[in-house]
Amino acid sequence: MRERFSLYLQLIRWDRPAGWLLLLWPTLSALWIAAGGFPGWHALVVFTLGTILMRSAGCCINDVADREFDRHVKRTAQRPVTSGAVSPREALAVGAALALAAFALVLTTNATTVMWSFAALAVTLVYPYTKRFLSVPQEVLGVAFSFGIPMAFAAVHGGDTWHIAAALDAVPTLAWWLLFGNAFWVLAYDTEYAMVDRDDDMKIGIRTSALTLGRFDVPAVMIFYTAYLCVWAAIGARQGFGWAYFVGLTAAAGLALWHFTLIRNRAREGCFKAFSLNHWLGFAVFAGVVIDALLRAS
Repeated sequence: MRERFSLYLQLIRWDRPAGWLLLLWPTLSALWIAAGGFPGWHALVVFTLGTILMRSAGCCINDVADREFDRHVKRTAQRPVTSGAVSPREALAVGAALALAAFALVLTTNATTVMWSFAALAVTLVYPYTKRFLSVPQEVLGVAFSFGIPMAFAAVHGGDTWHIAAALDAVPTLAWWLLFGNAFWVLAYDTEYAMVDRDDDMKIGIRTSALTLGRFDVPAVMIFYTAYLCVWAAIGARQGFGWAYFVGLTAAAGLALWHFTLIRNRAREGCFKAFSLNHWLGFAVFAGVVIDALLRAS
């Protein structure tokens, strides 16, 4: 039993929290922005645990969908599903259990958030298969990894009316602009991730942004970072956020410049390090959001 549990922890990448942190920081940033400050312990716990659970469920789905590809990639060949230690059916059962646990948390919020959760699940299920027909599947991942943003606004502004119009009204234009900007950040760090496996992906015919962009991959990553920070800066200016918010964005920009030094030679180690440390960039922005909210409330 202990050995099986250990395999499940490997399956959901429990030893690699960077994955769920990349999802968590923009979601919590949106939660603070939507609430105009601290959103309350209930919302904080729901979105933190829900993010961890859904990221874990996504790993299960992704590993089943990519098991034939992963056999030919050095970094993923020993994953539980790929190596045969966990069967695809078992992995999907674990993923379903985790997704149901996340849904149970969503049920404690409001009808609007529950409705939006179905859209979030649909994007999560579709993403693993987009690598087969999209030249830049990271575009879909950008939406999937940013969907906590509209859900955060739905949790704060939504109600218990089961109408699509009410669900749409609960998520303002501000939320979609935040998602739009955040999607560029996802493009940046997942392109760095794809650069790690470039040679293997080329051999097996999988599509990634690193292969599509070719020799323009490094400039594109920096453009993606710039677009993310510029969109969020414009949002901050329009919303009247204070200096702390922009200090957070400036710190994030400094981290992005450091990542350039890591990826400019396209070495596997540097690209993976840039990806795995990207959550600090998101934390810098989140810290700016929280400190700004505290200063405005005082």
